[in-house]
Amino acid sequence: MPWKAQDTMSLRREFVELALHPDANRRELCRRFAVSPKTAYKWLGRYREEGDAALADRSRRPRGSPARTHDAMEARVIALRRRHPAWGGRKISRRLGDLGHGEVPAPSTVTDILHRHGLIDAKCSAQHTPWMRFEHPEPNQLWQIDFKGYVDTPAGRCHPLTVLDDHSRFNLVLQACGRTDSATVQPWLTAAFRRYGLPVRINADNGAPWGSPRACEHGISRLSAWLIRVGVRVSHSRPAHPQTNGKDERFHRSLKAEVLGVRSFEDLSSAQYAFDCWRVIYNHERPHEALGMDTPISRYRLSPRPFPEVLPAIEYGPDDHVLCPDANGWLRFRGHPLNVPRALHHQPIAFRPRANEDSVFDVYFCHQRILHVDLRDHSRSE
Repeated sequence: MPWKAQDTMSLRREFVELALHPDANRRELCRRFAVSPKTAYKWLGRYREEGDAALADRSRRPRGSPARTHDAMEARVIALRRRHPAWGGRKISRRLGDLGHGEVPAPSTVTDILHRHGLIDAKCSAQHTPWMRFEHPEPNQLWQIDFKGYVDTPAGRCHPLTVLDDHSRFNLVLQACGRTDSATVQPWLTAAFRRYGLPVRINADNGAPWGSPRACEHGISRLSAWLIRVGVRVSHSRPAHPQTNGKDERFHRSLKAEVLGVRSFEDLSSAQYAFDCWRVIYNHERPHEALGMDTPISRYRLSPRPFPEVLPAIEYGPDDHVLCPDANGWLRFRGHPLNVPRALHHQPIAFRPRANEDSVFDVYFCHQRILHVDLRDHSRSE
């Protein structure tokens, strides 16, 4: 499925910021963004000289204006707050500095300005309390995926699909979907994999289309079986513990505060337009407090693992006992019947003996452990 149409300026900006990372593979970036090396180096040269203004069409007005003076700084603070009503003093102060303004007020001064103009709600201010977060040390070690509930539109429900990189908080997918099934999710994940590469692992909530919390290892859905085949490990949040996907949940709060809670949409197209605009702000402009006020794009790198256009063959070790379930999902291992999820029907699965445990086997589909079998008590457990 081709990557969805986006604003040309946004794509150029994303390409340049990724290419400027010291360890970036620029030739690979050119391939994934469908840009010739000559064009890419032209953008990079202009960007070093002119900054963001170099990425716009030459006929457009430059971002900065020499007529502006520091006497208008308070007006700039107010304008930025009104543009982003959920931003506080630290974000606004950092963003003004990122935009190149001199003599930017300290975050506390910006907060005083917002209070003075009645732009901070006392209740909202009291609720803003930082807390410690765990994060993976490198990008693409873990992506978090989920739907942000749904929003009603005159044309039907809109289900925002979101994918977030755990380390950088970079948003990889923000898609307005009409449905929440595997057939809807898989094409957008495919597009993300083609653009950004494969993560080591994806963590999802419980329930369709991700899996079932009642089944061993949360079950294997059609979507998770496909993810495993392309080379991604799949994990699930514990039931009733959404904090396991906490960074994506926090992203949903920002999405609600800055987009979903402040406007309505006519249909999926109008929602997607708003999502695309805000995604640029979130990834490239909005200072993130959990990142020391850096932007997500500054910490993100492309994955070195490309998406396999052809699914690799399923291979197991020489000591594995490999069996294929029948059309109803049943197989018999050493005289004991076993039923597997529908997504694994007719797929080879491996029974791998556990070291130092007689008659105990871990059961694998590709690299993913799906359950274990203990033949000593004729049962299986999670």
